[in-house]
Amino acid sequence: MNLRPEQTPPSSTFAGPSQSEGDVNHSVRRKQWQADSLEASTRSLLARDSAAFLHQSVSTPCLNGIAKAQGIWIEDTAGRRYMDFHGNNVHHVGYAHPQVITAIKHQLDTLSFAPRRFANDRAVELAEALSTRFKSLTGSPGKVLFTTGGSDAVEVAIKLARIATGRFKTLSFWDSFHGAGLGASSVGGESLFRSGRAVGPLLPGTEHVAPFGCYRCAYGHTVDVNGQPDIASCKLACANMVRYVLQREGDVAAVVAEPARAVPFIPPPGYWAAVRQACNERGTLLIFDEIPTGLGKTGRFFAAEHDGAHPDIMVLGKALGGGVLPIAACIARADLDVAGSFALGHYTHEKNPVTAAAALATLDVIEREQLVQNAADVGAYALERLLEMKEHHPLIGDVRGRGLLIGIELVSDRAAKIPATDPAEAVLYAAMSRGLSFKTTMGNVLTLTPPLITTRAQMAQALDILDQCLREVAAH
Repeated sequence: MNLRPEQTPPSSTFAGPSQSEGDVNHSVRRKQWQADSLEASTRSLLARDSAAFLHQSVSTPCLNGIAKAQGIWIEDTAGRRYMDFHGNNVHHVGYAHPQVITAIKHQLDTLSFAPRRFANDRAVELAEALSTRFKSLTGSPGKVLFTTGGSDAVEVAIKLARIATGRFKTLSFWDSFHGAGLGASSVGGESLFRSGRAVGPLLPGTEHVAPFGCYRCAYGHTVDVNGQPDIASCKLACANMVRYVLQREGDVAAVVAEPARAVPFIPPPGYWAAVRQACNERGTLLIFDEIPTGLGKTGRFFAAEHDGAHPDIMVLGKALGGGVLPIAACIARADLDVAGSFALGHYTHEKNPVTAAAALATLDVIEREQLVQNAADVGAYALERLLEMKEHHPLIGDVRGRGLLIGIELVSDRAAKIPATDPAEAVLYAAMSRGLSFKTTMGNVLTLTPPLITTRAQMAQALDILDQCLREVAAH
């Protein structure tokens, strides 16, 4: 049904949501790349896909068709292979890891489903494993609820914080992403998911402040030539704003945050210690969304480990299912188990033994193959080389990251830090044509999030491609 004219604001009042989560899926460059690169059968598949699915930003219409995913590689329907340095952060152990696939097949033959009212050993074993990891970070025993997606797990965390504190307000950050559900979109800070015209009123009490992001400090401070903040000068203005809002509001249930922003941005030294202290002073819980960054992505099992931050509640997802099955988890301090009379999640598949088996196999692979250390080592090599590339590529304004969470921000003027959005998109498709897939965020940040199994040689190959593409784009 069409909206009445009075229900549709004039186009001049709404230019569309700002780009943040990923590259635009309806741009001229994308159409040109598809025209140059895809054969008739793939175009036919994309047309069918476009006709069958509701269209939405960064999803449908799709870029290409996929026929196979194995290790760090995806293969399109024409047989072209791409190193997948995007993967929606689900492929930490690589696609179709044999141990994960074997565990799933075995569990299907043993016990394929468990109704919520019945316990099963796989789900319990997974909850115990995650609780142990949580205790190693926080020092406090943890208790778990599972969901089928990260957005739902975030909403479980919000519900629990509300019940445990008797408050309903949250404080989170602009430009953050916590999921597509109404509650998750409300605490999130991306207009793609919370645009007033598209969504309407969001949850009440979901306050926001500007996030940390030293290269583009929302509070007006600058960084040195190495991209490092002067803490003595800025005095952690970003953390002090969190403290200020908590003090002024007085009754905030939880701060909801990414310990390392997936854009990416890395917190300045001392940031999370200051926020943790501010939360303690006001009786506010700290919820960390480790959905993209947990399970080793940053070179530590939890991204929070880098900064010694201790959340009260943590959310995991994406890679937990081994890049095969959807499963997410909300882990909370055991003393926050105070909502037994309520249904925080009550999901049909919350204790599914098959998804639990996939997650257990994933955790085992990460530990047995020492993938966290590999992410740290290969990531350090990548950042070192990218900093060298920055010396030769004026387009690169900033290089930042931890482990295999890497961002290369392109600018047309280093002094003014003018975002180079068109060159970033040009580099993206030039790289695709050479067999490297990644995504852009904020329009001008080349964001590389390869699997934890990526070798140094594979990273070197990917950076060779990126180097070549930057030269090509700069020449034009």
